[in-house]
Amino acid sequence: MTADTTPPAATTLPVAARLSFVDRFLAVWILLAMAGGLGLGRLVPGLGDALAKVTVTGVSLPIALGLLVMMYPVLAKVRYDRLDTVTRDRRLLIPSLVLNWVLGPALMFALAWLFLPDLPEYRTGLIIVGLARCIAMVIIWNDLACGDREAAAVLVALNSVFQVIAFSALGWLYLTVLPGWLGLEQTALDVSVWEIARSVLIFLGIPLAAGFLTRRLGEKAKGRAWYETRLIPRIGPFALYGLLFTIVVLFALQGDAITSRPVDVARIALPLLVYFAVMWAGSMALGKAVGLDHPRATTLAFTAAGNNFELAIAVAIATFGASSGQALAGVVGPLIEVPVLIGLVYVALAARRYFPSPPAMATEHTPAREGSTRV
Repeated sequence: MTADTTPPAATTLPVAARLSFVDRFLAVWILLAMAGGLGLGRLVPGLGDALAKVTVTGVSLPIALGLLVMMYPVLAKVRYDRLDTVTRDRRLLIPSLVLNWVLGPALMFALAWLFLPDLPEYRTGLIIVGLARCIAMVIIWNDLACGDREAAAVLVALNSVFQVIAFSALGWLYLTVLPGWLGLEQTALDVSVWEIARSVLIFLGIPLAAGFLTRRLGEKAKGRAWYETRLIPRIGPFALYGLLFTIVVLFALQGDAITSRPVDVARIALPLLVYFAVMWAGSMALGKAVGLDHPRATTLAFTAAGNNFELAIAVAIATFGASSGQALAGVVGPLIEVPVLIGLVYVALAARRYFPSPPAMATEHTPAREGSTRV
């Protein structure tokens, strides 16, 4: 936080003290939502089956609705007139593409084989998670960590395009070709480009279009000051509501499987923990090394470490079945990712002192006392 954007008294406070009550204890609300979902899935017979009956691109309809509600407010906050400043920043775009589409999948492949050599179903599920790059929940983590909102929108859009083009090819490479070269067990992944494109269009396209139109029409009708000070605070809290609802439903769907197979969950969780830690820390360090300011380095780190769990789960279910080990590995992904990345939000906030000051336009991303509208 720079001196020209923050009152002097505020800069002396710890990071946590500068956050609102909701933001300060967000990890608690998320853990409670996870516990509530697991409890519901375990205690209410048939709840998971009922929630899974109606799906959108292989994802439960309640989860799909929660994701849309969660993403819309954040995308409505994006200043779309600033996106050109992001697309010209090669220090951000090139590292992001390399991290997401070269290093990320390769790291998950290596960790899956290192930690799960005797469990092919879980190993395959983890590799699929590594191939599904972030397009959804990472926007929330980035916003909470004071990342660059416009940069996140651009990187998520790029990941979406590459996902449609590259997911099937990378699945073939990491599950069939590379294991064959190394003398390892091979697996086929039968998923069409259209299925991936449809998932991207629904989970990113709809909230992106809604957010863009809301800003465009709102500013045109009432002006930017009204939009930023009146409308955004009203719709902002719905991102948190959508996030918590999504987590409850997600873990209710697989509550019985997760709680009844704790050893399997632990074995799947270990390589995921290593993956998230290495990807996030390495990306943050790379951002600093290439001279990015804190907001853009934070965006680089979260977009590289996050994964598109809804696509990974949909692909695993469609290809191997809802009760498969691959599907369970996909579900354990967000079980680990959610608490780890919310913890890294606090690490990112504390790391601001080690980065050069951001430009003046980044003042919107400081955690001034916005209450739950920050989400």
